[in-house]
Amino acid sequence: MGLEAPIEGSLPKTQALPEFRGETSWEVPKDLIPAQMAALKAKGFTYLVDLTAVDNHGEDPRFEVVYELCDLKRKKHLRIKTKVGEGETLPSVCSIWKTAEWHEREAWDMVGVRFSNHPDLRRILMWEGYPHHPLRKDFPLAGLPTEMPDIAFTAKAPLEGGPFVTNSASLTQDREPRAHPAEERNL
Repeated sequence: MGLEAPIEGSLPKTQALPEFRGETSWEVPKDLIPAQMAALKAKGFTYLVDLTAVDNHGEDPRFEVVYELCDLKRKKHLRIKTKVGEGETLPSVCSIWKTAEWHEREAWDMVGVRFSNHPDLRRILMWEGYPHHPLRKDFPLAGLPTEMPDIAFTAKAPLEGGPFVTNSASLTQDREPRAHPAEERNL
């Protein structure tokens, strides 16, 4: 049970996206994000569940930032999406939700989306000075060597055949990890 359209009093240019599996999403232009988020918080969406960035490599604008909001009293969930081009900044929502500080830092560190007016936009998982953003689609799966050997190892990460990488096969059923047959589990 989502919201069918932007709530009364929301800003113009906010577009309700088609509902999918009972989930409501809106697309909001990036320059309207702070005002729209403040209006939503005032209307009861007091909990910022998550904020993440998606890399749509090959598209323009390249990135999409997704905000997951919740109104705990009315038990409503709302997803807000906004598009951000490479090299552009997105206004921070830290002044609206204090928890956004960590979420925005992670989006900057892993994907490279910058937030203007963020009180402390520095790396949260990678070390300061690391020149890459590991969750971008053009970042190699095997990683990149680093020139800082005392801070992190420089060898490429061995992913092939690892526990979280499936083997290449033409049929999905041959690629996916399978549980052992019942007779093997009873041994």
